[in-house]
Amino acid sequence: MSIRFGVSPIAWVNDDMPELGGETPLETILADARDIGFAGVELGGKFPRDPTVLKPLLAGYGLDLVGGWYSGELLTRDVDAEIAAAQAHLTLLKALGSTVFVHAETSNAIHGQRTVPLSQTPRLDAADWKLFGPRVTGFAEYIQSQGLKFAYHHHLGTVVEGPDDLDSFLRATGAAVGLTLDTGHAALGGVDPVATIRAHPERIAHVHCKDVRTSVFSGVKAAGSSFLDGVLAGMFTVPGDGALDYGAVMRALADIGYAGWIIIEAEQDPAIYDPRKYAELGLATLEREAAAAGLKKAA
Repeated sequence: MSIRFGVSPIAWVNDDMPELGGETPLETILADARDIGFAGVELGGKFPRDPTVLKPLLAGYGLDLVGGWYSGELLTRDVDAEIAAAQAHLTLLKALGSTVFVHAETSNAIHGQRTVPLSQTPRLDAADWKLFGPRVTGFAEYIQSQGLKFAYHHHLGTVVEGPDDLDSFLRATGAAVGLTLDTGHAALGGVDPVATIRAHPERIAHVHCKDVRTSVFSGVKAAGSSFLDGVLAGMFTVPGDGALDYGAVMRALADIGYAGWIIIEAEQDPAIYDPRKYAELGLATLEREAAAAGLKKAA
């Protein structure tokens, strides 16, 4: 049982706001990830989607493809339609040897709309959950049958944001539905990431580690700002540079016997926060805390 550390390219190039780092070459991202010491990288917008191109490219940098965000629409289409829509993404992940499928419902999400305040995050009622839960479960069971872990990404500005949303989601879905436990989105959404790990060990399929600047987020909420405004203001950062206790997070993961990827992900403006410098800090923080917690790093 061991862990591996990877990184998201969003700190270098933000796919939701291409003006943030959009001029950065993919080769810079991959070289930095390799040189910092990451074992893998998640997909980003600049990555080629042809497996015959991407596989040798990543191999040249000694990096594995961890997986990557998939925008689901299970509130508006059934399981068969979702399966059909996901084939290109799934085929790429399988060809590259990825072990996890990260999925989030985006059909009514607001996190990509800069003019919409976070206070307008969509909520589901009981009837919605009765529709959504079985659809997510059915899709997750299909992903599982393809040899990957399904890892639902709770996220600010989406239908699974706060504690009540997460509780409803877990009650409405079956055992095949794992979570991408994102420490930053959890904390800012009012979800305790450590308590969630301990309460639902069987659901923790993938881990994203971002830290938070709580005072910045308080200002974003008070101003009625959007998710993207919050990103620009700097509400997220890397582990070791914010308010979260990553010793507690690593101890909780160790206690449940977590094995798999731990991804450093912090969407920040690269012109202000040097992505390489901050990724180095994040990895050093997590490696130190993981070692202290007894989490074994894969060779």
